[in-house]
Amino acid sequence: MTREEKYQLVNELTETIKQHPNFIVLDTGGMTVQKVNQFRRACFQSKLKVQVVKNTLLKKALQLVDSKYENLFSVLKQNTTVVFANENLAEPAKILKDYRKEEEFPKFKAAYIEETVYAGEGNLDVIASIKSKQEVLGDIIRLLQSPISNVLGALQSSGSTIHGLLKTIEERQQKSI
Repeated sequence: MTREEKYQLVNELTETIKQHPNFIVLDTGGMTVQKVNQFRRACFQSKLKVQVVKNTLLKKALQLVDSKYENLFSVLKQNTTVVFANENLAEPAKILKDYRKEEEFPKFKAAYIEETVYAGEGNLDVIASIKSKQEVLGDIIRLLQSPISNVLGALQSSGSTIHGLLKTIEERQQKSI
């Protein structure tokens, strides 16, 4: 690879990192080309970008973007494949976990999610459990609707009498005390 090609690749990586600042870093060493392609297909079906990179070029690209990536430099050894996350930050980790039910590889090195570095195999489950924006919004809406549902349920269960309504309110206040 010529110096110009390396420079161009670093620039492309820098732009990709700026567009997709959340990613996981994997070790695909020990995998056959066929297995790597299967994994890439699984990622492609979920609209994730997968890129095999040289460690030195990835390190330079990360340095060009920001100094906040320094904690990742220690895992940039051996074979490195980067899976860039879309809006669902946990999607790459979920795909990796599903793929590894049948295969031993690829190995999880680290992840950079929401300005936090998760290094080591033990963090894979943590990353896979991160909720997507849609799931968080759904939880918030459910929490906001909960008090309304309780009041409506109380009104319906106690009948429409004022006595029943007052009794239900009194019971709720006693439970909260």
